Amino acid sequence: MNQTYKDNKAYKAGKWVVEFFLTNWFFVVLGVAIALAHLYPNFARQGGLIRSEYSITYGAVAIIFLISGLSISTKTLTANLSHWRAHFTVLTMSFLITSSIVFGICSGIRAAKDPLIDDWLLVGLIVAHSCPTTVSSNVVMTKAAEGNDVLTVSEVVVGNVLGAFITPTLVQFYMQGGWDFGNPSHQETVMTVGDLYRNVMKQIGLSVFVPLFVGQMIQNLFPRQIKWCLTTFRLLKVGSFMLILIMFQSFSTAFAQDAFTSVSHASIIFVVFFNIAIYLFFTVITYLYLRPRLLLRIFATEPTVTDSKLYKWGYKIFRPFYYNRRDTVAIMLCGPSKTAALGVSLVSSQYGTYNPKLGILLVPLVLYQAEQVFTAQILVHFMKRWIHAEDIKEDKETGSLLRNSDGELPPCKEPSVETLSLKS
Repeated sequence: MNQTYKDNKAYKAGKWVVEFFLTNWFFVVLGVAIALAHLYPNFARQGGLIRSEYSITYGAVAIIFLISGLSISTKTLTANLSHWRAHFTVLTMSFLITSSIVFGICSGIRAAKDPLIDDWLLVGLIVAHSCPTTVSSNVVMTKAAEGNDVLTVSEVVVGNVLGAFITPTLVQFYMQGGWDFGNPSHQETVMTVGDLYRNVMKQIGLSVFVPLFVGQMIQNLFPRQIKWCLTTFRLLKVGSFMLILIMFQSFSTAFAQDAFTSVSHASIIFVVFFNIAIYLFFTVITYLYLRPRLLLRIFATEPTVTDSKLYKWGYKIFRPFYYNRRDTVAIMLCGPSKTAALGVSLVSSQYGTYNPKLGILLVPLVLYQAEQVFTAQILVHFMKRWIHAEDIKEDKETGSLLRNSDGELPPCKEPSVETLSLKS
């Protein structure tokens, strides 16, 4: 009887639907959220019914970092915050490399004088890729890939704090010459640079620093109880729901400002495909930047007492720039990604909330946020498999201690008597 029931076509179809939803629930719920944002934009837009600039911008992001604070040890967090090599790599990739490449591409597109591509849309692309790494999706995706999510939290903190200063500077630098029409200094805005920094610091402080600190305090006071709560209630999954809420807010704001109707359909299609292509391209560039084969050739072996001081210092300073796999995945998810939560504030603060071009400027950033999450959600499965591919045997390329997130190297090995006799 049971077998006959299971062979029923309706049962098979229902089972397939349930399995499909459980496997792809993130994409399904995100699609529903975007549809609702289109139908009811005033519900979750900034200044809307639920005042999402507080309830979501602060609340949802704060929950993500509260859970991060509850789940990571203070010692590990401190070690990753002092990982200066990772900070240097992420900052150069996130701000300098990505923005300069996009600026070059947009300059070429503008030189072609295609009437279908709006010049302000190209300005929006440049501004979007001058923004810091995203606040929330990096942490969620790195955890899903089982990368070094503690390093990701550190890079989010460092990148977004410095981004309040770096992003306006980059925009001013790029918007010169032929791009002078898009310079924020020529726009009518009532917000000063001091107001911009103050708003960004308040948002980072209340949505990142405070919940992270509270989570650390609770975890150290009640370690066993917190571990039980994390596993029993699967709190690590909550971050994905918060991420959907953040994108729900971004799309609601964009729809409310008529961002997608202020440019041609050709421009929207161009941005959609450009975003996917550039995200994948930057992911590959980041990987090559993190694991350069040249370092393995120059520093093939750990230094011994017989090696020169130049080799020893070179090995100590430069060899850790070849990152282990967990750190590589964390930085690969940080480097190409851009924040919409802070990015919208940075853009509207520089160009003015009532700027008639604001909707066009926000299109690339809002679309990029959604597309980077879609793409990363697919890539994390391959990243997770790649990380665990080295669990069977030691990663000889990075060395045993390079598995540690602080990037420090072991002391020089003393050669054995047999080794000395062979070298002599």
